[in-house]
Amino acid sequence: MSHAPSQPLHPTDPVLSQARLTPYLMEDGENFACMLVLPGGGYRRIAWHESVPVAGWLNSIGIAAAVLEYSVGEDEVLYPRPQQQALHALRYLRAHAASLNIDPARIGVLGFSAGGHLAACVAHGFDREDWLLDPDGELGGVSARPDVALLGYATLSSDFCRQVGSYKRLLGEDVTQEQADFLSWDKHAHPQCPPMFLWHTAEDDGVPVENAYLMALALQANKTPHELHVFPEGGHGRGLASIGERREHAAVAQWRPLAERWLLDRGF
Repeated sequence: MSHAPSQPLHPTDPVLSQARLTPYLMEDGENFACMLVLPGGGYRRIAWHESVPVAGWLNSIGIAAAVLEYSVGEDEVLYPRPQQQALHALRYLRAHAASLNIDPARIGVLGFSAGGHLAACVAHGFDREDWLLDPDGELGGVSARPDVALLGYATLSSDFCRQVGSYKRLLGEDVTQEQADFLSWDKHAHPQCPPMFLWHTAEDDGVPVENAYLMALALQANKTPHELHVFPEGGHGRGLASIGERREHAAVAQWRPLAERWLLDRGF
């Protein structure tokens, strides 16, 4: 693994300059698959345990990674900056694949909690024109569609999450049902969505497990290849579910080997 310094997505653009991308690249050799990692944190902060350690795990199974620190905060409406930043980051990785030693046809997105919501935005909203920023005109024709998406205990459905903090921080304290529905991916799934791996816990009291069930039903309706795992125990925010978590909730830790096998089946 070679860890390059984090850099703003753009030096001057008012939206892209607020986000930082840190690559965790593999040694010289083949063009490796790569995952854009979107940590959670409720759109309030960037959860460290869902960022750098996740990149390390991906590198350990032969996949390059890039961690995005997107716009978060408490005092202002964030939308659509995180969406614009995440889509730009994925297009950046694809456009610069040769210099980053990654395969432009094997770039996925992985997110947790609010980062899982943002990963779903990338997986389903990759063609929303107002989310595609290109201040230097260098990304014309570069697709923002990820080749796979992995969502861990993600905020996905306005039916269960309109009043949770992440929706309010993204869309404002007085978020309406209509606004929340616009970013509710069980309502906007479409056949062009990439294959998706979802996992959740039944005990999650931060983001109800129904988010995963509804998303899986929407994917099934569109015949989108997907895999869903719901573990019986464990609360919200388990991340890699390693060390102490593995001892306390051994089943949850199985999401990693399950995801690794799923990725291998898709050429990652």
